[in-house]
Amino acid sequence: MNIVIYPHPKINIGLRIVNRRPDGFHDIETLFYPVDNFKDVLEITESEVFSFNRYGNPYPLKDENPENDLCVKAYRLLERDFNLPPVEIHLYKGIPVGAGIGGGSADAACTLKALNRLFGLKLSQERLATYAAQLGSDCPFFIYDTPMTGRGRGEILVPYNNETINSLKENFSIKIVHPGIHISTAKAYSSVTPHPVETPIEQLLEQPVQEWKKNVTNDFEKPLFEEFPELRRIKESLYNEGALYASMSGSGSALFGLFRREYKK
Repeated sequence: MNIVIYPHPKINIGLRIVNRRPDGFHDIETLFYPVDNFKDVLEITESEVFSFNRYGNPYPLKDENPENDLCVKAYRLLERDFNLPPVEIHLYKGIPVGAGIGGGSADAACTLKALNRLFGLKLSQERLATYAAQLGSDCPFFIYDTPMTGRGRGEILVPYNNETINSLKENFSIKIVHPGIHISTAKAYSSVTPHPVETPIEQLLEQPVQEWKKNVTNDFEKPLFEEFPELRRIKESLYNEGALYASMSGSGSALFGLFRREYKK
């Protein structure tokens, strides 16, 4: 028996770095929003011997050791607690790597969901999210896969609904531009200065989308735009094309623009 699932990325609408924690991580405030501009393909098949195979967009893997891949780490977590039999994992990468849109985290979360279905583990979303949090800060979001505010390291999630967000895909097309620049998450965080939040993200997102340009910001943009001027030019080009709102996603390097559907080329 096998399971095929199609991981897709997210964008961050607003991302503020609130505090540096004693454990070295940072507290953030953001809105995670699922998008389907890109997709990976993940197939998991019961097997007599465990194997992991990857195709498509190449990505660095520490020591080229499959055990360092997030999909394999996700399998090992459930294998440990549920004595899972061996599987073959096949991952085709269509989502850009190192882009700040969560492709690796989506793959890890989808591995947990696929294994839960394949072996009838009957784990709730909350249980799966607990496992996902052990794999990465934004992995739990991909378990739920619905607009959510993220706080803490990104793992403290609350579903977010307002009229604008609920109708975003109906009223806007989302263009994502990946310039092919790989930005290390650790390096990006080392370049930002935390600051307290005056207005919660929920209140900012109640404003019309055209007002977000002034108030809904990504704290990574200032230092990364200085280091990579191309990123600033891409954001400006999105506005020049007619985007009502444009921003970098996560710690970069992908940028996105929201276009009213009648304006989108």
